[in-house]
This record gives sequence, C-alpha cells and structure tokens, in this order.
Amino acid sequence: MKFSWLTIAEDEIGEKEVPGLNHNPRIIEYHRETTLSATTDEVPWCSSFVNWVMKRAGYTPTRSAAARSWATWGVECKPTAGCIVVLTRNGGGHVGFYIRETDKYVFILGGNQSNAVNISAYPKTRVIAYRMPKHMNDDDRGYYELITKGEKKWP
Repeated sequence: MKFSWLTIAEDEIGEKEVPGLNHNPRIIEYHRETTLSATTDEVPWCSSFVNWVMKRAGYTPTRSAAARSWATWGVECKPTAGCIVVLTRNGGGHVGFYIRETDKYVFILGGNQSNAVNISAYPKTRVIAYRMPKHMNDDDRGYYELITKGEKKWP
C-alpha cells in the first residue's frame, strides 16, 4: 500500500522531453494543470508534474508552475515516502515526491529531472519543505495514520 498520488507518479516514470522542435504531449498535458499552460517541454515542468499528479489523485494542487509554491501548500510533515519535497535550485526551486534518504541525499521522484520523470538524488542541504495534503481521502489518511503510528514499515 502507498499514497494514491505516489502510485500515479510512479506510473509516469520514463516520460521525457523530446529533443528538437517536437514536444512530448504528456509533458504539455502536465503544463495544462498550471496557470502558465506552457506549450513546450523545454519550459521547466517539475511543478507542472506535481500539479498533474495531485489533481489526478483528487487533491487541489497549487496550479502554479513555480516549484516553491508547494512550500506552503497543505501541511508541514516529517520526511515520509510520498510526501512532497521542495528544494532550492539555482535561485528558484524544485519539487517532487520524497522516496527515501541517506545521510547526505534525498531521493525524489519528480519531473524535469535530467529532462525526464525519474528518481534522482539531491543534497539534503537543499530541502526547504516537506508537505502533505491538509485533507486526505480515507485510504490515504488511513495509510498515513499507520505510518505515523509506526505500525507500517516502508517497503
């Protein structure tokens, strides 16, 4: 069992930008979930991806193409597999879904990571927020309660 949104995000692993003048229609679909509504896959799309995933899971996303818009969304949480993690990035930000961590790195499932949806490692020093939806559906809330009570071990 895992959060509904994490299952949706995992199903997108492998989507990537198309080199040249053509664009991946799936990434354009991600962009349509933001007010920016970009029409190319070269426009930064990490937040578009998270917006798309969260909307499909039945949650109200930020609708912003800015990664840092997620830093105040929902509620603060401890690092939990599936939570949204927001990072600093070259004066801007980056956002994706927390998978796991080591002493120095956080592993994130996200979009626009080397121009694709994948799991990548980032220095933990760049983390600025861990967030969960304020109101969860029954299945996600039940799973979260099991995790926070220590009754469920991560796969």
